[in-house]
Amino acid sequence: MTRTADRLKSIPLFADLNDSDRELLAGTQVARKFQKNVIVLHEGDQSNALYIVESGQVKVSKINEEGKEVVLCILGEGDHFGEMSLIDDEPRSASIITKTVCEFSVIRKQEFEQVLNANPELALAMMRSLCQRLRAADRSIESLALMDVYGRIARLLLDSAIEQDGKQVVPGKLTHKDIAQMVGSSREMVSRIFKDLSDGGYISKLPDGIAINTTLPARW
Repeated sequence: MTRTADRLKSIPLFADLNDSDRELLAGTQVARKFQKNVIVLHEGDQSNALYIVESGQVKVSKINEEGKEVVLCILGEGDHFGEMSLIDDEPRSASIITKTVCEFSVIRKQEFEQVLNANPELALAMMRSLCQRLRAADRSIESLALMDVYGRIARLLLDSAIEQDGKQVVPGKLTHKDIAQMVGSSREMVSRIFKDLSDGGYISKLPDGIAINTTLPARW
């Protein structure tokens, strides 16, 4: 198996494919590189490709009715975007903007559909992926409707955390501006809350992330 095909095996969306189908997709991938703060895809664009994040981070965002940017989520290495347009042929539902220098593997719709038609496992994996994103959207809507800013930030940190060396860590460089756009608050309010959390020992800043050191305050 080629190195590129082996890389696909580590991505949940393609984990259940057989080696020959992974080789087919790997052989059609196109590598693309973008610098920081570049729009990869515009909301409303027509597109016919699936993007896999090989390195770096991107933000998924929309512009609301007031003309303000709302960040829906942050995606990093191993994540993917663009699958919705492959399924329904509708325009892109959000914009993708690089937060760092990023490298992507791009798979065209024609080759993707060829593998999809022969592999019900891939269809199930796509449904699981879409369900996960729908559940995340539901949690985000719930927190915006029912929680104060403290609660929204707590939910965001907990939902974004992964286990590293026995600790809960929010990976990547998530700025206060990013968080404010994701929880519907001001950057100043987010900064004050993070100072409270840091002073209280609940979180600590890492070179490339945020560590959650202990249970978040009960007031949340």
